[in-house]
Amino acid sequence: MPPTSTRIPGVFVDSGHPTVTALAAEATGASDRDRAVQLYEIVRDRFLYDAYRVDLSVDGMRASRVIEQGFGWCVPKAALLAAAARASGIPARLGYADVRNHLSTKRLREMLQSDLFVWHGYAELWLEGRWIKATPAFNRELCERFGLLPLEWDGVNDSIYHPYDRSGRRHMEYVNDRGTFDDVPVERIKADFARAYPAWTPSMAGGDAFRRDVTKEAKA
Repeated sequence: MPPTSTRIPGVFVDSGHPTVTALAAEATGASDRDRAVQLYEIVRDRFLYDAYRVDLSVDGMRASRVIEQGFGWCVPKAALLAAAARASGIPARLGYADVRNHLSTKRLREMLQSDLFVWHGYAELWLEGRWIKATPAFNRELCERFGLLPLEWDGVNDSIYHPYDRSGRRHMEYVNDRGTFDDVPVERIKADFARAYPAWTPSMAGGDAFRRDVTKEAKA
């Protein structure tokens, strides 16, 4: 059986927060798997993915903050799926990997001075006796704008980024597995961001800039 720590609230996987428990209650499936898939689709599509608005503060990285803002990037969106799963009685934890994104926006590449994204986050849910990966980062609308294949999840097979987009262009490449955690390892993420992206600051872009850039570059 999974450890108790994957069932109870964490600092960032704050599954006891009222907004998280309310979201979890929207999943009304009869089985854990049914509820897990429902929660995955809610987190993936209701909360927009935004790679520009990254807040590494304690409050900024909480799962409940994604609900409050209506958007998030891969790390807090994964935390939200894990939190909602725990609130629904499904053990959940977080996984991380470094990925090379071959189709990021020009502004994001300039912000980071790299196409390597360290500490990409996903969730792992315990279903029918095993851990299954689920990546709720890219909402369906974003995928349609950028020509990406949306990540579906059936609660049986792992859901991880596609290596190619709809046109066969190289998309996402996994280059380093950082393992699994019960809660978001914020201090490690902050330290590695500082080393990997010395020119990056969260204030470089905001608002609806990411969505606009995706739309603009998809049409180019």
